[in-house]
Amino acid sequence: METEASPFETSEMLARFLGSTPLLPESWKLCGRSNVMAPQGFLTDEVGGVTYVAFSGVQSIDGLDPFFGSLVPLSAVSGVSPFSGGGDGGMFSAFQKQGDENSAMVDAGLLHLFLAIYHTPVFQNQMFEIMKKRKPVVFTGHSLGGAIAALSSLWLLSYLQSISSPPSVICFTFGSPLIGNQSLSKAIQQQRLSGNFCHLVSKFDLLPRLLFAPLSPIITHLHTLLKSWHLTMNSPFFIRDLGTQLTEHEKFELFHFILGCVDSIARSPEVMTNRSSFVPFGNFMFCSDDGAICIDDISAIVRMLHLTFASGSPSLCIDDHLEYESYVEKINLQFLNRSEEELCESNTYEAGVTLASQSISSGHEHMVRPVKDCLKTARRIGRTPNLQSARLAICLSKFAPLRAQIEWYKASCDKSDDQLGYYDSFKLRGPSKRDFKVVMNTIKLGEFWDSVIGMLENNQLPHDFHKRAKWVYASQSYKLLVEPLDIAEYYKNGDHRKNGHYLKGGRHTRYTVFDKWWQERERDRFGDTDGYSRRSKFASLTQDSCFWAKVEEAREWLENVRSERDPRRLAGLWAGIEKFENYAKGLVERKEVSIDVLARNSSYMVWVEELRVLKLHFQQFSTQIPGGLDRKVVP
Repeated sequence: METEASPFETSEMLARFLGSTPLLPESWKLCGRSNVMAPQGFLTDEVGGVTYVAFSGVQSIDGLDPFFGSLVPLSAVSGVSPFSGGGDGGMFSAFQKQGDENSAMVDAGLLHLFLAIYHTPVFQNQMFEIMKKRKPVVFTGHSLGGAIAALSSLWLLSYLQSISSPPSVICFTFGSPLIGNQSLSKAIQQQRLSGNFCHLVSKFDLLPRLLFAPLSPIITHLHTLLKSWHLTMNSPFFIRDLGTQLTEHEKFELFHFILGCVDSIARSPEVMTNRSSFVPFGNFMFCSDDGAICIDDISAIVRMLHLTFASGSPSLCIDDHLEYESYVEKINLQFLNRSEEELCESNTYEAGVTLASQSISSGHEHMVRPVKDCLKTARRIGRTPNLQSARLAICLSKFAPLRAQIEWYKASCDKSDDQLGYYDSFKLRGPSKRDFKVVMNTIKLGEFWDSVIGMLENNQLPHDFHKRAKWVYASQSYKLLVEPLDIAEYYKNGDHRKNGHYLKGGRHTRYTVFDKWWQERERDRFGDTDGYSRRSKFASLTQDSCFWAKVEEAREWLENVRSERDPRRLAGLWAGIEKFENYAKGLVERKEVSIDVLARNSSYMVWVEELRVLKLHFQQFSTQIPGGLDRKVVP
C-alpha cells in the first residue's frame, strides 16, 4: 500500500470550523465581561445549548507570586471537594503517572490561582449545576484567565473519565501563558484530549512566550506590565495606558530578553525534554489582521512562536495582548470572505500551506518562506491515521491463526482426562512442541498489541480508535484468552517471590489499557447500570481475566492461616479468604467463568476443597475464627 500524504487538515480544517461557528465570538464576549465584572473570579452563560465558563484575566499578582515560573507535580494536588476528580489519585489523576522522574507538572503560581477559585462554594455549586445539565461545556479565559481555564478543563476532563455519558468539554484561551512541562503535554496526548484545547495566540503577544524565559531577571518589569494590562482589561471602555507604564528602554529590554530565550529553544528544541521546561499542548491558532492558522505539532508551534514574535517590536509585544477582540472578528471574516476558488484550492496540501502562510505573514514578506517551511514540518509523516487503522485491521486478521491455535489448546486442555483445565495445564506443562508453540503465539500477539498501543499514544491512529467496537472487542477477547497464560507463566517461574503477586508486580500495562477501553464502552452502552443479561451456560472464557491471579493469592492466604498465631493477622487472612470466596461464588452462579475453572483438579477446585477441610478441622475452635465458618463453600 502506498504511503498517503496527509492533507492540510490541522491548519485549515480546524480553523475553518472555528471560523464558521459562534464558539470563538461567544467565548471572547464572556471573557471581556469577566475581565470587567468578575476580577479574580469567573462568569457563566448559556448560549445555544452550550454552557460557557469564562475566567477573568484580571488576577491577583500577589496570588501569582512567588511561585510564577516554577513547576510543581500534579500528583501533589489532592481534591477535598465532591469533585476531587479521580478518587485516591487526586484532582488530575488521568494525567498522573507513578514516580517523580516523568511526572506531569504545572506552573505553581497559575495552579495557586486555579485552586483559589476551585475551592470556593460558588465554583463548586456552578460545576454541580453544569454537570447536572449534561450539556457541552466551554472553558475560556483571556491572559492569566486562559491558564485557569486550561487547568479547569484538565480537572473536569479527568473527573469525567469516571462518569457515564459525560458532556463534551472544550477549552479556548486567548493570550494565555504556557502552563506545564513535556510530561503534561504527553499525558494529554496519550489521553486523546489534545483536540479539546485551542489556544489563540496573536503574532506578537508577549505572554504566551513568557515562560520560555526565566522570570527573576525581569520580575520588576513583569509586575509593572501585568498591573497596566489589568487596569485596561478591567476598564469598561478598555482605556489604554492606565497606571504606571514601562519606559521605552524597559520595553526594549523585556522584548529582547524573551526573544533571546524563545530563539534559543526554537534552535535547540531538545531543551524542552527537561522536566523543568515549559512545553505547549493542544492546538495553537496564530492570529493576525489577515486571519489565522492552526497547528497541533509541538515543534512547529515553538517555531511559529519564535518566527512571529521575532517580526514584532517592543511596543507591539505589549499592545498585541489587548487586541484579541479584533482578531476574533477577523477569523470569522477570513472564511466568510474566501472565494469559492480559494476554498477549493485549500483542500490540497500545497495550496493550504500557501494560504495559511500568507494569512499570518501579511506585511512581513520575509516571513512567508520560513512560515511555509514551519507548516510543512507540522505535516503528519507517513500514513494518515485512518490508513494506519486500516493497515492494523489487515494485520489483526493475519494474527487470527495464532489466536485460533491458542483456542484449540484451551479446548484440548478442558477435555483432557487429567481434569486440570486451561490455566493449570499451562502452568504445570513440561517440554513439548505444542506448549512451545502456544508460548511463541502469546509473545507474537503481545508484541502486536503493544505496537497498537504505542501508535495510539503517538497520535498515529484516529482519535476515537480506542472506542471503536472492532478494537474494543478484539482487545477484550485477546485479554480474556491470553492473560491467564501470562499469570500461569508468572507463578510457574516463581516471579511472585521476587516481585510480589501478579496484580501488584507482574501485570502488563497493555491489560490495564484494555480494561479502560472496555469499561468506557460498557459505561457508554449501559450507563451506571449492570447491563448484563443472565447467562444460560458457562462462558467460553472467564470474564475476569485476573481470576487466576486472585486464586493464587487466596491459596497463599489459606496456607498462612494454618501457621498464623497472631489474632489480628489471622482475622485479616480470614477476611480476605471470605471476600474471595464470595466473589468466586458470584462468578460461578452467574456463569461468568469458563468450565476449566470447575475442572476437578484445577487450582480453584483444589482451593475450595482445602478450605472446606480446614473449616471442618477448625470447627471445634470456631470461637477463635472470626467471620463465621458455617457458610457454604463454592461450589
